[in-house]
Parts: sequence; structure tokens; C-alpha cells
Amino acid sequence: MNLSDIPVILSTGSPTLLSADASATVTDTTCPYCGVGCGVRATRHANGSVEVAGDASHGSNQGRLCVKGSALAETVGLEGRLLHPQVRGADGALQQVSWDHALDKVAQGFKDIIAEHGPDAVALYVSGQLLTEDYYVANKLMKGFIGSANIDTNSRLCMSSAVAGHKRAFGEDLVPGNYEDLELADLVVLVGSNTAWCHPILFQRLLKAKEARPDMKLVVIDPRRTATCELADLHLPVKPGTDVWLFNGLLHYLAQHGALDQSFIDAHTSGLDAALAAAVPRWPRRARTAPMSPRWPRPASWTPKPCVASMRCSPPRRRW
Repeated sequence: MNLSDIPVILSTGSPTLLSADASATVTDTTCPYCGVGCGVRATRHANGSVEVAGDASHGSNQGRLCVKGSALAETVGLEGRLLHPQVRGADGALQQVSWDHALDKVAQGFKDIIAEHGPDAVALYVSGQLLTEDYYVANKLMKGFIGSANIDTNSRLCMSSAVAGHKRAFGEDLVPGNYEDLELADLVVLVGSNTAWCHPILFQRLLKAKEARPDMKLVVIDPRRTATCELADLHLPVKPGTDVWLFNGLLHYLAQHGALDQSFIDAHTSGLDAALAAAVPRWPRRARTAPMSPRWPRPASWTPKPCVASMRCSPPRRRW
């Protein structure tokens, strides 16, 4: 696969390509979309226009932006934005009102609901794009003033399982790696991640690394056959809900075949015996050691060792 085969990738080049303007102001910032955290250089000209380019000195994207990041300048205009409060009238049409009128109406609505049903009849589901200070104020409003704990956010709900896993595995909510580690790895395993679409700049970095080192292997574990699978040496389309069986089986297999790095385990981990004991009874009999499923083609030059693969690795059923 060549870089040109991925339409979701767009290279914006060096920030030096921005138009020369002595009165322009340049701001180094970060793309607000996915979690790659690409560096962006935004240039505002005297006439109010804005240009955006990738930051060539940034460690995440090294000057490149995907389609969404490259279109950031199109989002700074006022067209289509709600600039004033609006309230729907009796005729169903929205009418512009003052801030005082809008705030009073919302406050009265909360007051009426709480008076009739209690504070737990109110709930807030907050955006994942707020700043820490905004979350603080929202929680103060809900817990301190309204008197209910019914508040959640997309940022917490989206990452709750990952946070719990990181804290149990590493002691804190911290990813112990960086993008360079992925580029230098001999084997990269993507679990449930359609990186080609969801993190296109990171996917491009993996693609370039694989083109430079063809021996680098990529395994995708995902019930879906996504665009990311086109780069993979092996796609394991496990049935939804069987990924824990797969990981328990792999842990059991590695221990059985003496493939554990005992020195690393002794120096940096604890609780391995308990983890192995927990993995064995949760490994279904049908998830036995077997050659990898031939359902998906793989390069003839790569013949993997026997692995946990008879886990009903069939394509997912079509859902409508």
C-alpha cells in the first residue's frame, strides 16, 4: 500500500508555505479533533482571514494534517453560528431574546421540575470538548446547587474503561509509550481501532515505518474489516465479546511455552501468578491452541507460530 492510496490523509507541508504578510499573527496551537494531538500553526491576516498549516516542528504530526485538521480555518467564521439566545414561541418559530430572558426561562424550568419531582429528576450530559474549569463549574451547578450527582460527560464515559485498565495495569491513567515506540516496534497490535480513519496521521506514520521496514508486522484485532486491515499482515475478526478470551488465551499460551520475559516481569511487575490463575478458568475449551485462521490472506513470507485462533474468528453478522 502506498501513501497515495489513503484518501483521508492530506499533507499540508511546511508552515513556510503560508502567505507572507508582515502584519499577520501566527499562533501555535493544537488540533481539537482526535487524540493524536497534531500541532497546528494558525495565521491571522490583517483582513481577518485565517490560514492553517501543520507544525513541522511538532512531534505528533511533523507538519502533516488530515482532512479535518486542514479545514480548521473554515470553522472560525460566524456563518451558521448561534450568536444570540433564541426561544421557541407558541407558533413553533425561534425568536431572538435577551440573555436575561433566556437564563430566567432555563432557571425557572429547572426550579419547576425540582419542585415537582426532586433534584434527581435533573441530569446533565456534558460535552467532551470543555476545559477543566468548565467541568468544575458544571459539577458545582449540578452537585452543589441543584443537589444531584446526575452528571456525566462524554470525556469520562468514552475513556472510563481505558482509565480503569491503565490504573490496574500501570498504577495511573497514563499511556506508557509514544509514537516513536510504535514506529520502531517489530510488531504492532491494534485492538478495536480503525486507525486509518480515526487517527489518520498516526496511521500514516505507521504506514511509512512499514514501508521503510517491510519486516515490521501489524496485527488488527477487530470484528469489522476496516480500512486499517488493508495494511495488516493479520486480521483477527473475533466475535464481539470474545477479546478477553483471546488475551487470556495468549497469556496462558506464552506462559506454557516459556515465552515470558522473566527478568522484565521480576523487575517491573507484580501479581503474574494471580493473573495466570485467573486467565486459565476463563479460557473456554473451544479457544484451544491452533494454527491461525486462514480466512484472511497474509503474506506467504510470514508464518506465525501456533496461536489462540479457534475463537470463532468469523466475520461479524450484518446488523441493520
